Amino acid sequence: MQLEIFATREELNRSFTEYLKGILKDRKRVTVALSGGSTPKSLFDYWARYHGEDIDWKSLFLFWGDERCVPPTDEQSNYRMTREYLLDRVAIPERNIFRIKGENDPAAEAERYSTLLGMEVEMVDGVPSFDLIILGLGDDGHTASIFPHEIKLWNDSSYCVVGRHPESGQKRISLSGRVINHAQRVAFLVTGSAKAEKVREIVESRKEVKERYPAARVKPVSGNLIWFLDKEAASLLKR
Repeated sequence: MQLEIFATREELNRSFTEYLKGILKDRKRVTVALSGGSTPKSLFDYWARYHGEDIDWKSLFLFWGDERCVPPTDEQSNYRMTREYLLDRVAIPERNIFRIKGENDPAAEAERYSTLLGMEVEMVDGVPSFDLIILGLGDDGHTASIFPHEIKLWNDSSYCVVGRHPESGQKRISLSGRVINHAQRVAFLVTGSAKAEKVREIVESRKEVKERYPAARVKPVSGNLIWFLDKEAASLLKR
């Protein structure tokens, strides 16, 4: 596990951009699963404002780690947020964009997206293996859309699962833990003091809390796990 801690969100965005450029260097196809939330929103806006020309958009193939079961025009849609803050503002080919269709029947869409991943993402040991999966961290310890009360979904044999938000009951489609942990690289992007306690627990006591928090089960077989944190999210870490 590698930790990168930054004084500001802008510095985090800058560093993560260089990290992505390193993955893209001399490659014609890089598959990335995106996250929703306020931290990726800031990152996407940063890319659109400052990196419309120097990121090789035609070589990026974008997927989603999870999606709320709402139409793509809904304000809660992760796809809509990405479309507004990034996709409409940079020269990425539409053929490179593979959204989860949140308007479809959840179970049927999870199956459709699983099939799509099997066709569009390189397979390693019989599992789709993204070049990079970007994850967020919920203040309850969830990641993607696998929540603590449904932690059993982490080990589901499917590529995609249907989760349910514990408070609203809203259904969400998510990559399974099996797919997350088969990625070549996994990067957590976490900002804000509200996440500090869970960051501390997961970073410093992962084995003790992995039965409670899905995010503590992120352990890619590649060994390439990196946390990009701002100083508020990292404020309770001892090291």
